[in-house]
Amino acid sequence: MSLKQLHIGFYGAVMGLAGLGLTARAAAPLFPGTFRAPAYFTEVWVALGAIALALLLPLYLLKLAKHPEAVREDFTNPLYLGFCGALPVGMSLVAGGIGAYFPAAGHALWWASFALLLAFQAWALLRWLSGGVELAKVNAGWLIILVGGIVLPGPGIALGHEEASRFVFGVSSAGAALLMPLLFYRALAGPPLAEALRPSWFILLVPPSLIYANGIALYPEARFLELLYPFALVLAVALLAYARGLARWPFGAPWWAFTFPLDALAYAAVRYAQDHPFAPWRALAALALALATLFVALVLVRTLLRR
Repeated sequence: MSLKQLHIGFYGAVMGLAGLGLTARAAAPLFPGTFRAPAYFTEVWVALGAIALALLLPLYLLKLAKHPEAVREDFTNPLYLGFCGALPVGMSLVAGGIGAYFPAAGHALWWASFALLLAFQAWALLRWLSGGVELAKVNAGWLIILVGGIVLPGPGIALGHEEASRFVFGVSSAGAALLMPLLFYRALAGPPLAEALRPSWFILLVPPSLIYANGIALYPEARFLELLYPFALVLAVALLAYARGLARWPFGAPWWAFTFPLDALAYAAVRYAQDHPFAPWRALAALALALATLFVALVLVRTLLRR
């Protein structure tokens, strides 16, 4: 793969890897003796996410210097624009991962992700308000850039940035309310997505999973948000059935869209099982975490082998 072909969607790898590590950390109290935080299972994924960010960020800056027209395409083409949000969202997850070891670096990286995401969201809204976007080009990747702020409170609260987390969570929750109906309408009325982009439908799992899990963390009195978790479970079943033909889908950067949404679902499952100590919910959390681990490992191996 040439530098020019380095798709911004590969930042989804940072989200998938670091997100799995943070989810496993959150699961540690639920499965004592299985996960310990820090421990080899949790921290290896955090480390891999940090390594992915450390590799991809300089390469993408080099792409900007050598192929600015290709970077412009990433930020203007509706098919790719949403995936630009993977950079700041991935940065926030790595910030949460490394903050326990390098607090100053964690804080700086989280604030950089906060500022960058808000700037990207304003740009995306301007791009969409300008019009001229065909329905066929609407895709679930748009959720990453417009709704990605619902991810930031996870590491943000751990780092002590509750007020800023509420701000970006509010912006992105409103974005979810606007964008989710549009995406379901596009699925119903628009042409099928190209096979290469079909993994991006899994991103639909992120809003119900994290508006519930991080919303409860920010607003403990808002117990009605628990209603979103059962919807996320049913949606996950539908998406897994939809993906039964994934073996014939061409592999590429959008495959990372399998990973971080399943991390988000597992995170929500862990949170729900902690709040509702009932054996089936605990078993469901274990299953969700195992499924997320399987997909992250699969996509990582295929990315490294490039096939």
